[in-house]
Amino acid sequence: MIAGDDIEAVAAFVAERGVGDGLARRLRERWPALHFTCCHDDDIAAARPVRQAAGFNIYLVSGQGGCIGFTTALDAATGLVIAETEE
Repeated sequence: MIAGDDIEAVAAFVAERGVGDGLARRLRERWPALHFTCCHDDDIAAARPVRQAAGFNIYLVSGQGGCIGFTTALDAATGLVIAETEE
């Protein structure tokens, strides 16, 4: 489960520091209990972001059922994807 407050804190962190090399590592250092993946938003199909911001979107992922997949349910989420958007 990921709290909405965590998503907002992550969004603020990324907005302040920007997306780019080393972002996933910095996020993992700040929130070691959460799983992070970074990619380009173009690489994601058929998923809705839970948070949109200038330069990036945040998606939730879940490992329920043995396979990783996107979700919109906070109580099922096990990680966050930070997806860089074109400005």
